[in-house]
Amino acid sequence: MKRNQLIPLGVFCFVWLSAAAVRAAEPCELTIERGVAVKMRDGALLRADIYRPKAEGKYPVLLQRTPYNKAGGTGFGLKAAARGYVVIIQDVRGRFTSEGDWYPFKHESQDGFDTVEWASALPYSSGKVGMFGGSYVGATQMLAAISSPPHLAGIFPVVTASNYHDGWTYQGGAFEQWFNESWTSGLAQDTFNRRVQRNTNALQGIWKLPLAGYPLFGPEAGAGLEGPGALAPYFLDWLAHPSYDDYWKQVSIEDHHSSVMAPVYSVAAWYDIFLGGSLNNYMGIKARGGSEAARRGQRLLVVLGGHAGGGRKIGEVDFGPEAELDEDEVMLRWYDHILKGVDNGVEREKPVKIFVMGKNLWREEDDWPLARAENTRYYFHSSGKANSLGGDGTLSSTLPQTEPQDHYLYDPADPVPNRGGSLCCDAFHLPPGPLDQRPVEARADVLVYTTPAFKQDFEVTGPVTVELFATSSAVDTDFTAKLVDVWPNGLAQNLTDGILRARYRNSQEKAELMNPGEIYKLKIDLWATSDVFLAGHKLRLEVSSSNFPRFDRNLNTGENAASGTRIVKATNSICHDREHPSAVMLPVVPR
Repeated sequence: MKRNQLIPLGVFCFVWLSAAAVRAAEPCELTIERGVAVKMRDGALLRADIYRPKAEGKYPVLLQRTPYNKAGGTGFGLKAAARGYVVIIQDVRGRFTSEGDWYPFKHESQDGFDTVEWASALPYSSGKVGMFGGSYVGATQMLAAISSPPHLAGIFPVVTASNYHDGWTYQGGAFEQWFNESWTSGLAQDTFNRRVQRNTNALQGIWKLPLAGYPLFGPEAGAGLEGPGALAPYFLDWLAHPSYDDYWKQVSIEDHHSSVMAPVYSVAAWYDIFLGGSLNNYMGIKARGGSEAARRGQRLLVVLGGHAGGGRKIGEVDFGPEAELDEDEVMLRWYDHILKGVDNGVEREKPVKIFVMGKNLWREEDDWPLARAENTRYYFHSSGKANSLGGDGTLSSTLPQTEPQDHYLYDPADPVPNRGGSLCCDAFHLPPGPLDQRPVEARADVLVYTTPAFKQDFEVTGPVTVELFATSSAVDTDFTAKLVDVWPNGLAQNLTDGILRARYRNSQEKAELMNPGEIYKLKIDLWATSDVFLAGHKLRLEVSSSNFPRFDRNLNTGENAASGTRIVKATNSICHDREHPSAVMLPVVPR
């Protein structure tokens, strides 16, 4: 296809004729421009493809800035251009056709600002620019938004984070090993190709981070093209900054919510790796946005899978036909309203819409979290033998009295394997989503606490937290927790989970080792869920100290797994008595 080509299409352009949203359709011709250069403030040229109606007039712009190759945007570009938008899809700095060196997050605020303002000034632009896309493409939107471009009129970030330390690279202080290695491996291919194109003599072999275990980090890591030091220097930087320091703060979204001036429609997903960040962005901008339009213009949609998959079936669970949703149509309808002024009913809808699992239906809400949800503690109970599914661990709303501790041995050489959940980006080797947890619950190093079967439906919708009173024989260890819906047939459906690296129990900015044998009060953030435990189902909580390879193994020494030279086994204990009432805190929605 030529750089500038007129495309006669068998599609129709939709022209808004009135505020009542009466539409007329007529044959449409579109113009596509490939590889349009956009000059950044430092002189770097970033290239974009532009899709627009050929008809005279000015149209609002929908902009996507992606590291995943702008050529993949043709389908949506044609669809939205036929609907009366200028669609611009740009390769971010250092990716595919754009100049510069690729380094995640570093340049997106300035480059995003420059691109938004350039797009608003195009001769066929109405001056209003909206952005769209998911995952890192959501990051390019959020990072642009905190730079406050004057002509940015809205963003539509799908399943993306609010903090690139906690909730992207780390979680609860633990390194997101599976995501970091698989995502970086995929990105490295284009970087490798560009290096080879620059210097064919540099071809010394292809490097790929291992998808399980640990990459080798040493003096040779940056040599030639084989190591992460050459193809992904940011990966080594992430490992070098395990604490939340200035390296992370300069690109934090949640620390800069007050700089967001535009309305934001956030899309989250219950089984998504960035669920916590998506919810935080909605709540944070609503409370602290930099303008009335931003604070009042927040919207939230929570779907099922996100990075764990789309459609009605996620993992091993079919959530029914109601789960199907055309997210492109949701976005275009919202932008029709805020960019074109179309009266299509968007403004009369409630700002929050969530998919409620169990009942498997959509429900609109006034806000998130739900004001009517009652924070309810379900306490741990056992006679000291909660180990595995065959143990005696229970959950109830009754405060414990005198009960013995539950103990288990955590051996970093034999970690609890990951099974499903919020994973990205290699479903072939490690399937995401809801999977039966009984194989994991069979292990002695997993504590299992379960309620009796519910006699009537029991809804949990909102943030979930586990409060542990725990002790360890080691100076550092991890504690994990997983919320599970147990079906009458025994299927143990994971809902949400979390992890805490004990040395970050007080702050992610400063590590503090434990005193072996001392009891600590710890909080594990399980993010959130929305699930109706149907009559006959049970609610279960698993507690352990590893979830590998989703998270790196804690060596129990206070050293990072990537550089540590020794491991020790840890005897970890959970207390549940009158003075140490370990519990899961559930947002229970009254019937």
